[in-house]
Amino acid sequence: MKTPIATGVKLDSDLSGKSVDVKTYRGMIGSLIYLTASRSDIMFATCLCARYQANPKESHLSAVKRIFRYLIGIPYLGLWYPKLSSFDLTAYTDADHAGCKLDRKSTSGCCQLLGNKLVSWTSNKQNCVSTSTAEAKYVAAASCCSQVIWMQTQL
Repeated sequence: MKTPIATGVKLDSDLSGKSVDVKTYRGMIGSLIYLTASRSDIMFATCLCARYQANPKESHLSAVKRIFRYLIGIPYLGLWYPKLSSFDLTAYTDADHAGCKLDRKSTSGCCQLLGNKLVSWTSNKQNCVSTSTAEAKYVAAASCCSQVIWMQTQL
């Protein structure tokens, strides 16, 4: 697989789908969450699939298996921390609008870099329902800024 999740896929609760073993599904999700510490490229897809751990269906299991097939195809991709680089703190953020079909909440993502070294990243569902794309992006930016301010105080 070239991507961890298919473009344009919107997972939902799939109430009419066939149920799968919860213990197996949670074990797979747990392994993927552990792996996100060094593979930020699977963060969004893993968190999306983790939302359905309470009642997983075959469609959710299929999405998780796609992540594993992606990882098998690209085992060399990971974090790289070069020795000689600047120490500037930079952050990037983005959000979708009403990406979750269940509650219409948006998903935010952000990453922080020291020089050209990735040191922190997140991908999560927003706490509020945004009425526009701009509002979803402002909420994401506010969350990212609070993380950057915390990092500045630590540095």
